[in-house]
Amino acid sequence: MRHAIYPGTFDPITMGHLDIVARAAELFERLTIAVLVNTRKAPSMSTADRMAVIREALDEELGDVGRGVAVESFEGLTVDLAHRLEARWIVRGLRAVSDFESELQLAHLNRRLAPDVDTVFLMTDTEHGFVSSTMVREIASLGGDVSTMVPAAALRRLRPG
Repeated sequence: MRHAIYPGTFDPITMGHLDIVARAAELFERLTIAVLVNTRKAPSMSTADRMAVIREALDEELGDVGRGVAVESFEGLTVDLAHRLEARWIVRGLRAVSDFESELQLAHLNRRLAPDVDTVFLMTDTEHGFVSSTMVREIASLGGDVSTMVPAAALRRLRPG
């Protein structure tokens, strides 16, 4: 079975992330969104909240496709999670050439650590190419409109009430 993982912090998940998820779900028989518990970062939402937002976004935005995608949290190395889940592929999204350099380096490191796990790069739709979770958090914190950048589930968490 072709199983891939799509790792990230997803703080918050964006429409660009969902674009990658929808296309990766077409390529692989199983897809797991792997939410990183990163003790070196201070995410704006807890891991449980990020997972809940992702699950809601998958159900609301992607329908049947989204319901077929698993969501799991993890700590440690992505390749260790891939081995534990018996996933042979890591999906990474690229927005611009600037993403490629760091993602290529990470893919090479992962390949060195786990030669049996490959990285697959998918370009996000140009409509979402300028959006990052960091930018979304900053714009939202300053009262800006991020409604076209994130799914409704994330928007509800960014602007409670």
